[in-house]
Amino acid sequence: LSLSLLLSPSLCLTLCCKGPPPPRPEYDVVCIGLTGSGKTSLLSRLCSEATDSIVPTTGFSIKAVPFQNAILNVKELGGADSIKKYWSRYYQGSQGVVFVLDSASSDEDLEVARTELHSALQHPQLCTLPFLILANHQDKPAARSVQEIKKYFELEPLARGKSWVLEGSTVDNMDAVKESFSQLINLLEEKDQDTGRI
Repeated sequence: LSLSLLLSPSLCLTLCCKGPPPPRPEYDVVCIGLTGSGKTSLLSRLCSEATDSIVPTTGFSIKAVPFQNAILNVKELGGADSIKKYWSRYYQGSQGVVFVLDSASSDEDLEVARTELHSALQHPQLCTLPFLILANHQDKPAARSVQEIKKYFELEPLARGKSWVLEGSTVDNMDAVKESFSQLINLLEEKDQDTGRI
């Protein structure tokens, strides 16, 4: 007897015609933060790229970052003063925001980061979007804790009613960074479902 006669048609169907898995949803996310906050390093590590020859982003770069349940098309904007003033030109079409700050930076730089985050949270094109705020460089001795950052950036009063996540990060613990991005994906999915209900 040939094999085809031994297998029932329905069994053959399950074995042969499983088809490709359903496509993962894609979300367009903008990534902002001052120069030196570690945006490029974090995104490169998420894409399993080498990080030993990273230079600050001038202008912007786009990376498709794959996760188990979604793909994030991350538009990373350079953080230099000359580029910051043009950030808002690149906000259109964004579905989420990643803001990276250097938690070990000088008080002066932290104040600038705070101002930039506040203006992003209030920007008409971003104010309704989910935010992932990463307090990066947590491995440095001078790093402020996530609680200190939360208080200093006045996140509770300012971002009340918005969907946001604040997490510590370091390139030496990419599992934690992936977990933080997973939380952002959950917020994006929730927003998607809410929009679908209208």
